[in-house]
Amino acid sequence: MARSTGSSNTGVIVSVRGSVVDIAFLSLLPPIHSLLHTGKDGEVAIEVLAQVDAQRVRGIALTPTQGLARGMPVVDSGGPLLAPVGKEILSRMFDVFGNAIDRLPKPNVEWRSVHRAPPALAHRSTGSEVFETGIKVIDVLMPLERGGKAGLFGGAGVGKTVLLTEMIHNMVGQHEGVSIFCGIGERCREGEELYRDMKAAGVLDNMVMVFGQMNEPPGARFRVGHAALTMAEYFRDDEHRDVLLLVDNIFRFIQAGMEVSGLMGQMPARLGYQPTMGTELAQLEERIANTDTGAITSIQAVYVPADDFTDPAAVHTFSHLSASIVLSRKRASEGLYPAIDPLQSNSRMATPGVIGERHYALAQEIRRTLAQYADLKDIIAMLGLEQLSSEDRKVVARARRLERFLTQPFFTTEQFTGLKGKLVSLEVALDGCERILRDEFKDVPESALYMIGAIDEAVARATPIEEQNAISVHAA
Repeated sequence: MARSTGSSNTGVIVSVRGSVVDIAFLSLLPPIHSLLHTGKDGEVAIEVLAQVDAQRVRGIALTPTQGLARGMPVVDSGGPLLAPVGKEILSRMFDVFGNAIDRLPKPNVEWRSVHRAPPALAHRSTGSEVFETGIKVIDVLMPLERGGKAGLFGGAGVGKTVLLTEMIHNMVGQHEGVSIFCGIGERCREGEELYRDMKAAGVLDNMVMVFGQMNEPPGARFRVGHAALTMAEYFRDDEHRDVLLLVDNIFRFIQAGMEVSGLMGQMPARLGYQPTMGTELAQLEERIANTDTGAITSIQAVYVPADDFTDPAAVHTFSHLSASIVLSRKRASEGLYPAIDPLQSNSRMATPGVIGERHYALAQEIRRTLAQYADLKDIIAMLGLEQLSSEDRKVVARARRLERFLTQPFFTTEQFTGLKGKLVSLEVALDGCERILRDEFKDVPESALYMIGAIDEAVARATPIEEQNAISVHAA
């Protein structure tokens, strides 16, 4: 499909109210979602959102509207907003219009509409399959679904981007898939840093980045998610590859929709959200699915307004997610990376029917042990470990060893930590947890289990640590 059909249908601007522009057409009224161009050299792009009457359409500008005036000519492009697709877009960075923003030459690509229907139910895969990330704590306690959607909740500085970067690295190395990063309402600093980090980590060759930055009009931020999904669908449907779609931040998509709705004069619903929020979010989320040919697995950063999980934006987003990964500032401060809170995070894949009886029983036992330790922490803080019963002391020892075993050195942080990254299979991770719960490592120092891959590495590290401890005691 060509980028523009070169339509000769023209109209004139009737009114400009911020980002909302009314245009009169005397002959043919452009359909909804048509892309119109106006201003100097057609640099202002407007998407039609409503046909007001027989002669007028109302659209939202996807670019700033400075300089527009009544009577200016408007040209109908003859089609909707288009996104570039093809192998040539790999390792590149684009804006909502498909313009390359990485200062590299313009790629020669095919263009497709960003408005596409979700895959039909007849073509969807009905089986539930686990998507292995190679990250122990996620695969064991909150397994992700292949073709599913996972929410990543966390504040600034707790490791969201590092976790996303590691998943991209593992996706490229393990699944031979494609990663697409979609920044909705991103700060330009974040986009530039991520591009640099991805290049340094060597994962850019199988990755595409799409940004609708924070300073851009709401129309552009509202459509950038659809543009990224069109690219993802090409790799799933045409190339038959698995795609990892990372979205940061899905709340800003809802926020952009709220701004567009307000500008269009729609009556707001509860807490000022747009009345069409559920539909708009579903139009985006329902396109993320696994089919007979491939799967789009999505991990979405989710901002929860004022930590209120009953907020309509959070409620609507939760209804689409198959897993929730909650990052904890407290765990990050203790150096337990990835700083995932295992008791607050969950997955609907964690059932015996999907992950098997052994994995399910182990995950429940780990959660139970960590929960008991959390309950005992207050007693330990007030009275000390010695006041606990021998059974409770065993629980604490197991929980502390589990916490340390569930940390992991990442490939993408090698240059900062000096620790070689580890990719750990699910079977190896389960084996390690099972042996800790059986008290096989009760005599091994806790520190030997910190930042390792397989559990057997702890035995090799334990001897030097014990010798060092003995020297310290002797010296004292």
